[in-house]
Amino acid sequence: MNKNKDINLSNAISGVLVIDKPVGLTSHDVVQIVRRGTNIRRAGHTGTLDPRASGVLVVLLGPAVRLSEYVSASDKRYQAIVRLGESTDTFDSEGQVMNVSPVEITEDRFNDILSHYVGEIEQVPPPYSAVKVQGRKAYDMAREGETPDLKPRKIMVHNLELLEWEAPEAVIDVFCSSGTYVRSLAHDLGRELGCGAHLVGLRRTKSGQFTLRDAVPLRKLREAFENGTWYQYLIPAAEALSDWFSIELNQEQLDLVQHGHRIPGEGGQAGMWARGISEQGELVALFEFKEDTNEWQPKKVFFQ
Repeated sequence: MNKNKDINLSNAISGVLVIDKPVGLTSHDVVQIVRRGTNIRRAGHTGTLDPRASGVLVVLLGPAVRLSEYVSASDKRYQAIVRLGESTDTFDSEGQVMNVSPVEITEDRFNDILSHYVGEIEQVPPPYSAVKVQGRKAYDMAREGETPDLKPRKIMVHNLELLEWEAPEAVIDVFCSSGTYVRSLAHDLGRELGCGAHLVGLRRTKSGQFTLRDAVPLRKLREAFENGTWYQYLIPAAEALSDWFSIELNQEQLDLVQHGHRIPGEGGQAGMWARGISEQGELVALFEFKEDTNEWQPKKVFFQ
């Protein structure tokens, strides 16, 4: 793509912007900034970061927004600061302090309890969250003095590691599945330790395949919007699913896929999904393998 060319064909642009979101903005705020800066209305993020959290926010542009359900489901990684000795009604520092207890916890004890939360666990979302209960958002109910009946959800915590210990605060690395509430993790840790705890800082260091190394600070991106060089930060849509099995499609296969036809595969790939890439490296389609015919069935096609 010629970055110096004034491109008016906004609808033809498809890709990913990986942004280092600063504290103080909502994820929606960042998407709005991207829409205005790129003049592309079709844009969306793939996993909310609270206003008080910073770090990796993946924004999909153009036809790439159709990848959202797959990218949003990707694992996430965070650095979290947990303060022991105080529990709050929101499970973070935004809320009202509910209980205060002395912190007589050793680093070894903290590590021991931390290990209880690795693996597949059930987690109850925070009462001040966007989870819907009978059609209403939990935080709306909580603000009106109601207690939302939030059901536990199964999540996967791949790894928890204590990075810094300076009681009453601990910095932990959290590698987890999408849908994990780090606020709830902090609250649950405090409850099991018997002294209470809440989250005081959160930075997302990885979202799916993208890390802070891939992320451009929002300030720098805004400057690029102003001088027209933002295209240099646009990552090909195919990279959003770079951990998927990849099929390079020749011209004959491209013609078949554009019309929704299957292409041949090999046995032993039952239940697999794959991304179809053109010889130019562009994302063409997402496929599901059909064992009955040993063929790849296009499920989403990104150009006609």
